Amino acid sequence: MWDPSTYLRYGDERSRPFHDLVARVPAERPRAVVDLGCGPGTLTATLAERWPASRIAGLDSSAEMIDRAGALAAPVSFSVGDVRDWRPEPDVDVVVCNAVLQWVPGHQELLTRWAGALPAGAWLAFQVPGNFAAPSHRALREVAGRDRWRDTLAPLLREAPVDEPVDYAALLVGAGCAVDAWETTYVHLLPAAGADHPVLAWMEGTALRPVRAALDAAGWADFRAELGVRLAEAYPVRQGQVYFPFRRIFVVARTGARAEENL
Repeated sequence: MWDPSTYLRYGDERSRPFHDLVARVPAERPRAVVDLGCGPGTLTATLAERWPASRIAGLDSSAEMIDRAGALAAPVSFSVGDVRDWRPEPDVDVVVCNAVLQWVPGHQELLTRWAGALPAGAWLAFQVPGNFAAPSHRALREVAGRDRWRDTLAPLLREAPVDEPVDYAALLVGAGCAVDAWETTYVHLLPAAGADHPVLAWMEGTALRPVRAALDAAGWADFRAELGVRLAEAYPVRQGQVYFPFRRIFVVARTGARAEENL
């Protein structure tokens, strides 16, 4: 279960990659725009501001997220659904998928399918975290691999659930798209103001969600405490804050275009 309030705890830091991604989509008057994995809808609403004449839709698998999104005063149609089942309607000219595909095993097949189903000249833009080799995720896998939790948690944590930028580029060029792929490492400065380590608080909004769902209250409290110790070692507090590097991978593809075209 997704908790919108926990997810939005670092709303400014989480929103920046979305804006950096969409800024590279030069569509002027798309007929319809779809945000796959729209979460609480706050970022989807900005798409309606950029393309006010377009039909904007947001899809998310979490009913809690869609309930929060539906409360926004935005000209957006929000609905509950699984991105794996989504099929574009004929007028969809822009698809945005922000920090979602890392949760979808085999999402490469989805990308190929979407590229083939979208109209020629449509834009497919997605972003995934590329930080699975970072100290935060190494610590998570280390604690989850201990005897007490291994059997329960090992199947939930994949070491490399996303590809490298060059692999996504090759995949979508092969699907007939013109591609712009890049990576960025953000250095988030997280205030160390509360009792919990700020990276632990960050991870509770995303990476720790399946762990929390799999453990009972006592197990979660113990796991959380052990992970907090490891994170404090990996990310020491300096000048009242933690410096948290976070790598992200971006791809913007235009369908039905020659690979040699520039975006």
